[in-house]
Amino acid sequence: MLLVSGLIADVDWVTRLGGAATFLRGHRTVTHSLVGTAAIIAAVAASCWLIGRKYPRFAVGIFPALAICAIGAGVHLLLDMLNGYGVKLLWPFSPKWYAWDLADSVDSWILFFLLAGLLIPELFRLVLEEIGSKPKRHGRQRGAIIGLVFVALVIAGRAFAHQRAIALLDSRDYRGQTPLVVAAFPKPSNPLLWSGVVETDNAVINVEVPLGPGREFDPELADVHFKPESSVTLKNAVSNSTAIELLNFARFPLASVQPEGDGFQIRLRDMRFASEQAGRRGIIAVIHLNAQSSVIGEHLEIDGTPGQ
Repeated sequence: MLLVSGLIADVDWVTRLGGAATFLRGHRTVTHSLVGTAAIIAAVAASCWLIGRKYPRFAVGIFPALAICAIGAGVHLLLDMLNGYGVKLLWPFSPKWYAWDLADSVDSWILFFLLAGLLIPELFRLVLEEIGSKPKRHGRQRGAIIGLVFVALVIAGRAFAHQRAIALLDSRDYRGQTPLVVAAFPKPSNPLLWSGVVETDNAVINVEVPLGPGREFDPELADVHFKPESSVTLKNAVSNSTAIELLNFARFPLASVQPEGDGFQIRLRDMRFASEQAGRRGIIAVIHLNAQSSVIGEHLEIDGTPGQ
């Protein structure tokens, strides 16, 4: 029950088969909302309770089943809210994305402590059995508790570091302009190095935010991406349904205008993913316009792979 309720929400990855637009609409939406999570808890608990009625050896009370499934589904939702992608927590009542920016999508530190809590007790068990000693009765339980405590400490430390990174980003000027919106995302390997994103009146800026000793935060080392000037071409592109869909998802949208034959190509992307490793460029909207600035084609791309 715990495994099924804790993993089944990620069935929404199947939307990737329908292309980028389907993925953007379906991923971390229905199954990652409060309504979807409640449905998962009820469905898994009821299924296990019914199986128990038919096969008495697997019998379980409905209330214990609901409690176990609530833990599994609730922890999944909590972990997905920790990263920068986020979830549509209040779907279908609100399109707002909720993200705490405290962990990577696949966080190596959290995985390390979870695996350590699982494997180290087994290692001690094997060693004790090898030398003829009796393994401790509650070794696995203690290992799990210690692993979860360290995960909680990692998250608490990230929350403190995140506040420091945000304060640093918000306290500086960038090319003579004050920040309008700032965000900070943890680096997967180094807990004292964060990726900062800053939006000003005319630019979106990516900059590293070091928090450890020996390095100072220097906004002059930032990568500055200037916003394009307002034009009929850009206005027509961003009023397109595909562009609107991406803009509803993006926290730091940036458009680039490129000539294409007799017309133009507009690329819209979310710059919170710009500092990630090569090959992970996020979701990009591509709008094609003719010389009269009328939209003649559009599509979304996931990590550089086109999808309708």
